[in-house]
Amino acid sequence: MLEQILRILSGLSLPQLVSVLLIPVLFAIIVHEVAHGWVAKHLGDPTAERLGRLTLNPIKHIDPVGTVLVPALLILMRTGFVFGWAKPVPVTWENLRHPKRDMAIVAAAGPASNLLMAIGWALLARLGGALAANQPAIGEPLVYMGLGGILANVLLMVFNLLPLPPLDGGRVAVGLLPGPWAWRLSRIEPYGFFILIGLMITGLLGYLIWPAAELVANTIGLLTGLI
Repeated sequence: MLEQILRILSGLSLPQLVSVLLIPVLFAIIVHEVAHGWVAKHLGDPTAERLGRLTLNPIKHIDPVGTVLVPALLILMRTGFVFGWAKPVPVTWENLRHPKRDMAIVAAAGPASNLLMAIGWALLARLGGALAANQPAIGEPLVYMGLGGILANVLLMVFNLLPLPPLDGGRVAVGLLPGPWAWRLSRIEPYGFFILIGLMITGLLGYLIWPAAELVANTIGLLTGLI
């Protein structure tokens, strides 16, 4: 399904592509971070709420590089791979009721929010398809934006679930593994960013995430009737 989405979006001009991807990409990144803080609050840590980070106001979350520059370059280069990041929502693990377990739950909240948003965008794309026959000026932009939302959220979700600290998947793995193994995995975190850059440069990152992303997108398409 992602291959089909890429083919459809590749037919748009660059201004059209930016216009239909801007809102989905921003929401994918920002809601992802808010989800971490919201779940942390309900598990005993009010840090994000006290710092005013439980808001969809993009000004509170935008990272000039991760939220603007990186996604923009990937869109302009038509790489077929869109991801980014916002300012991390602070979590004080000592405040959590069960720190090791709850940190894993907090980490999983971000990808879970992307999954829910991808389903929502799929439903929007289906609605746009129903409207396109009689109201193409309304329906077609909704289709394109919905497909862009699926693409952005599925890729961001699968990317973040890689079991590599400091990604969410790495933090989930640290929370689930027995103590000695969790400690060994957590020691990779200072080098995680450089490992990701290496995977991206060599092209291995795409091979790691694309099959899983296709599986997730196809499942969403079947569940929502989009396929």
